[in-house]
Amino acid sequence: MDQRKKIGQAGEDLAADYLEDLGWRIVERNWRYARIGEIDIIAVEPSYGRGTLVFCEVKVKSGTGFGEPLEAITRSKLQRLHRLACIWMATHETGYSRVRIDAIGILSPPGATSTLTHAKAVRL
Repeated sequence: MDQRKKIGQAGEDLAADYLEDLGWRIVERNWRYARIGEIDIIAVEPSYGRGTLVFCEVKVKSGTGFGEPLEAITRSKLQRLHRLACIWMATHETGYSRVRIDAIGILSPPGATSTLTHAKAVRL
């Protein structure tokens, strides 16, 4: 595994741990649909009724030379994520009270502590 993939995987692990620490239940990680893409984390946030189904995009960067991690989530990425979320819901049990898309940005500089930013209900 190359260094970039290791950093990305470590960031996704950090994001999943963060969500679990909030009391969320991880439903699936790295769910892929052929030729369209991948959803990094699918989780349930405890709330009204059966909870809120949350599709999470995780972006990890080692520095800010090309912008903050959340700035890397483009409109086209959000559109693709929305499409993937619709496909996932069409092929899985979907009795959740609410559904939304969140983004988690992780800045992980070499030799320093990582910082995590969680943006809820990201819109197109």
